[in-house]
Amino acid sequence: MIFFKIIRRVIAAVLLIVIAVPLYALGVTWQAANNPLTRKGDVIVVLGAAQLNGRPGEVLEARLQEAKRIYELGLAPQIITVGAGAPGDRTTEAASGKYWLSNNGVKSRNVTSLEVGRDTWVSTENYVKFMKVKDWKDVIIVTDPFHCRRAMTMANDLGVVATCSPVKTGPNSLENSGKRYLVRETGAYLSYVTLGRRGIHISDHLG
Repeated sequence: MIFFKIIRRVIAAVLLIVIAVPLYALGVTWQAANNPLTRKGDVIVVLGAAQLNGRPGEVLEARLQEAKRIYELGLAPQIITVGAGAPGDRTTEAASGKYWLSNNGVKSRNVTSLEVGRDTWVSTENYVKFMKVKDWKDVIIVTDPFHCRRAMTMANDLGVVATCSPVKTGPNSLENSGKRYLVRETGAYLSYVTLGRRGIHISDHLG
């Protein structure tokens, strides 16, 4: 009888964990998207997204517009664009981002392009390394709303202080992105905190 009670309690505990942990991940992902905290930083980082022959795609352009907006508000004096190119591309996500910013009112000398990374982890590793060389400690990440929590967590884990300024327009804004993106990012966040922190990184590059 005691044995079966223990078994029932173990099963109940496992079920609680199986339910509670994903719900927690869903909650913090939703919270970061809907209630972003953005404060002044040393640099703004624009995470990469698709470009076509040097022209930012809709997702990347929305991120660049948000970076320009908060740069003009004086929240940070420098911008970093990150992102490599796909095989066969003539340019990179980072280079197209810098070109767009330079042609839309941001001084070129205030924009650094890091042409590395086709997923969040590799991009984060590289811009954090660059920040440490410059002795920059506070970063404002510009990305999609549901991507904010995971992007900030990675940056914080690597030793910088991160906030997020999510896009207000484009296909991945809160208004236009749906539950599918939220669920996908919840899974990606769980994957990072359970596996990524142990050195097992699963790329989130979608193609």
